[in-house]
Amino acid sequence: MPPEVIEILSPDEVRRTVNRLASQIVERAGDLSKLVLVGIFTRGVPLAELLGRQIEALEGVKIPVGHLDITFWRDDLDQIDLRTPEKTDIPFDLTDKVIVLVDDVIYRGRTIRAALNAVTEYGRPEKILLAVLVDRGHRDLPIHPDFTGKELPTAKDEKVKVFLQDIDGRDGVELLKPV
Repeated sequence: MPPEVIEILSPDEVRRTVNRLASQIVERAGDLSKLVLVGIFTRGVPLAELLGRQIEALEGVKIPVGHLDITFWRDDLDQIDLRTPEKTDIPFDLTDKVIVLVDDVIYRGRTIRAALNAVTEYGRPEKILLAVLVDRGHRDLPIHPDFTGKELPTAKDEKVKVFLQDIDGRDGVELLKPV
Protein backbone atom coordinates (compact mmCIF):
# COMPACT_ATOMS: atom_id res chain seq x y z
CA MET A 1 0.00 0.00 0.00
CA PRO A 2 1.48 3.39 -0.98
CA PRO A 3 2.25 5.83 1.82
CA GLU A 4 0.07 8.83 2.63
CA VAL A 5 1.70 11.94 1.12
CA ILE A 6 1.40 15.26 2.96
CA GLU A 7 2.71 18.47 1.41
CA ILE A 8 4.95 20.25 3.92
CA LEU A 9 6.34 23.04 1.73
CA SER A 10 4.86 24.23 -1.57
CA PRO A 11 7.10 25.62 -4.32
CA ASP A 12 6.44 29.17 -3.08
CA GLU A 13 7.20 28.15 0.50
CA VAL A 14 10.49 26.54 -0.61
CA ARG A 15 11.42 29.80 -2.38
CA ARG A 16 10.57 31.91 0.66
CA THR A 17 12.44 29.50 2.95
CA VAL A 18 15.57 29.68 0.77
CA ASN A 19 15.33 33.49 0.78
CA ARG A 20 15.07 33.51 4.59
CA LEU A 21 18.00 31.09 4.99
CA ALA A 22 20.15 33.22 2.66
CA SER A 23 19.38 36.34 4.70
CA GLN A 24 20.20 34.56 7.95
CA ILE A 25 23.50 33.29 6.54
CA VAL A 26 24.47 36.80 5.43
CA GLU A 27 23.65 38.22 8.87
CA ARG A 28 25.65 35.57 10.70
CA ALA A 29 28.62 35.28 8.33
CA GLY A 30 29.92 38.80 8.78
CA ASP A 31 32.76 39.18 6.25
CA LEU A 32 31.29 37.79 3.03
CA SER A 33 34.76 37.56 1.46
CA LYS A 34 35.42 34.63 3.83
CA LEU A 35 32.09 32.87 3.21
CA VAL A 36 31.84 29.68 1.15
CA LEU A 37 28.93 27.29 0.72
CA VAL A 38 29.51 23.54 0.46
CA GLY A 39 26.54 21.46 -0.65
CA ILE A 40 26.36 17.79 0.33
CA PHE A 41 25.26 15.42 -2.44
CA THR A 42 22.57 14.89 -3.54
CA ARG A 43 20.07 17.66 -2.85
CA GLY A 44 22.39 19.78 -0.71
CA VAL A 45 24.26 20.70 -3.89
CA PRO A 46 21.41 22.44 -5.76
CA LEU A 47 20.26 23.91 -2.44
CA ALA A 48 23.73 25.45 -1.92
CA GLU A 49 23.64 26.80 -5.48
CA LEU A 50 20.20 28.36 -4.80
CA LEU A 51 21.47 29.93 -1.58
CA GLY A 52 24.53 31.27 -3.39
CA ARG A 53 22.38 32.88 -6.09
CA GLN A 54 20.09 34.41 -3.47
CA ILE A 55 23.00 35.81 -1.44
CA GLU A 56 24.40 37.32 -4.64
CA ALA A 57 20.98 38.87 -5.40
CA LEU A 58 20.78 40.29 -1.86
CA GLU A 59 24.35 41.49 -1.44
CA GLY A 60 25.86 41.74 -4.92
CA VAL A 61 28.65 39.37 -3.88
CA LYS A 62 29.27 36.04 -5.62
CA ILE A 63 29.83 33.37 -2.97
CA PRO A 64 31.94 30.34 -3.95
CA VAL A 65 29.97 27.08 -3.91
CA GLY A 66 31.52 23.64 -3.62
CA HIS A 67 30.06 20.15 -3.91
CA LEU A 68 30.91 17.42 -1.39
CA ASP A 69 30.35 13.67 -1.55
CA ILE A 70 30.73 12.11 1.89
CA THR A 71 30.29 8.46 0.93
CA PHE A 72 33.78 7.34 1.99
CA TRP A 73 33.56 9.13 5.34
CA ARG A 74 30.30 7.47 6.43
CA ASP A 75 30.27 5.07 9.37
CA ASP A 76 26.96 3.48 8.36
CA LEU A 77 27.55 2.28 4.80
CA ASP A 78 26.14 -1.12 5.76
CA GLN A 79 22.82 0.51 6.72
CA ILE A 80 22.18 2.78 3.74
CA ASP A 81 21.34 2.11 0.11
CA LEU A 82 24.31 1.53 -2.18
CA ARG A 83 25.05 4.41 -4.48
CA THR A 84 27.75 5.52 -6.85
CA PRO A 85 29.85 8.27 -5.25
CA GLU A 86 29.59 11.68 -6.90
CA LYS A 87 32.59 13.85 -7.76
CA THR A 88 33.53 16.20 -4.95
CA ASP A 89 34.28 19.63 -6.40
CA ILE A 90 35.75 22.14 -3.98
CA PRO A 91 37.94 24.29 -6.25
CA PHE A 92 39.10 26.60 -3.46
CA ASP A 93 41.08 26.34 -0.24
CA LEU A 94 38.90 26.20 2.86
CA THR A 95 41.64 27.45 5.19
CA ASP A 96 40.44 30.41 7.29
CA LYS A 97 37.03 30.41 5.54
CA VAL A 98 33.59 30.45 7.10
CA ILE A 99 31.99 27.35 5.62
CA VAL A 100 28.29 26.76 5.52
CA LEU A 101 27.62 23.08 4.94
CA VAL A 102 24.26 22.74 3.17
CA ASP A 103 21.98 19.69 3.16
CA ASP A 104 18.31 19.16 2.42
CA VAL A 105 17.27 17.11 5.49
CA ILE A 106 18.99 16.42 8.79
CA TYR A 107 17.89 13.27 10.55
CA ARG A 108 20.31 11.19 12.63
CA GLY A 109 23.33 13.48 12.07
CA ARG A 110 25.57 10.86 10.49
CA THR A 111 25.78 12.59 7.10
CA ILE A 112 26.90 15.80 8.77
CA ARG A 113 29.46 13.97 10.92
CA ALA A 114 30.91 12.48 7.74
CA ALA A 115 30.87 15.90 6.03
CA LEU A 116 32.78 17.45 8.94
CA ASN A 117 35.47 14.79 8.55
CA ALA A 118 35.57 15.13 4.76
CA VAL A 119 35.81 18.91 4.73
CA THR A 120 39.06 18.85 6.72
CA GLU A 121 40.72 17.30 3.65
CA TYR A 122 40.36 20.70 1.94
CA GLY A 123 41.87 23.00 4.57
CA ARG A 124 41.38 24.22 8.12
CA PRO A 125 38.35 26.51 8.17
CA GLU A 126 37.87 29.35 10.63
CA LYS A 127 34.34 28.16 11.32
CA ILE A 128 31.86 25.59 10.03
CA LEU A 129 28.13 26.27 10.14
CA LEU A 130 25.25 24.05 9.02
CA ALA A 131 22.19 25.02 6.98
CA VAL A 132 19.36 22.56 6.30
CA LEU A 133 16.02 22.91 4.59
CA VAL A 134 14.28 20.45 6.96
CA ASP A 135 15.19 19.23 10.45
CA ARG A 136 13.19 16.10 11.23
CA GLY A 137 14.78 15.31 14.60
CA HIS A 138 15.87 11.89 15.94
CA ARG A 139 19.60 12.66 16.22
CA ASP A 140 22.10 9.91 17.08
CA LEU A 141 24.88 12.48 17.42
CA PRO A 142 25.07 15.90 19.13
CA ILE A 143 24.78 17.86 15.88
CA HIS A 144 22.39 20.78 15.48
CA PRO A 145 21.90 23.04 12.44
CA ASP A 146 22.72 26.75 12.69
CA PHE A 147 20.13 27.60 10.02
CA THR A 148 16.90 25.61 9.66
CA GLY A 149 14.24 26.17 7.05
CA LYS A 150 11.55 24.01 8.64
CA GLU A 151 11.49 21.99 11.85
CA LEU A 152 9.35 18.94 11.21
CA PRO A 153 8.95 16.46 14.07
CA THR A 154 8.50 13.03 12.50
CA ALA A 155 8.03 9.44 13.49
CA LYS A 156 10.99 7.18 12.72
CA ASP A 157 8.98 5.20 10.15
CA GLU A 158 8.06 8.34 8.21
CA LYS A 159 10.14 9.77 5.38
CA VAL A 160 10.76 13.33 4.25
CA LYS A 161 11.16 13.84 0.51
CA VAL A 162 12.64 17.08 -0.84
CA PHE A 163 12.12 18.04 -4.46
CA LEU A 164 14.35 20.69 -6.07
CA GLN A 165 13.88 22.11 -9.55
CA ASP A 166 17.45 21.40 -10.72
CA ILE A 167 17.14 17.66 -10.01
CA ASP A 168 13.43 16.85 -9.83
CA GLY A 169 11.85 19.43 -12.12
CA ARG A 170 9.85 20.93 -9.26
CA ASP A 171 10.28 22.39 -5.78
CA GLY A 172 8.54 21.05 -2.69
CA VAL A 173 8.80 19.04 0.49
CA GLU A 174 6.56 16.08 1.30
CA LEU A 175 6.09 13.86 4.34
CA LEU A 176 5.47 10.18 3.52
CA LYS A 177 3.51 8.38 6.24
CA PRO A 178 3.10 4.61 6.14
CA VAL A 179 -0.53 3.55 5.96
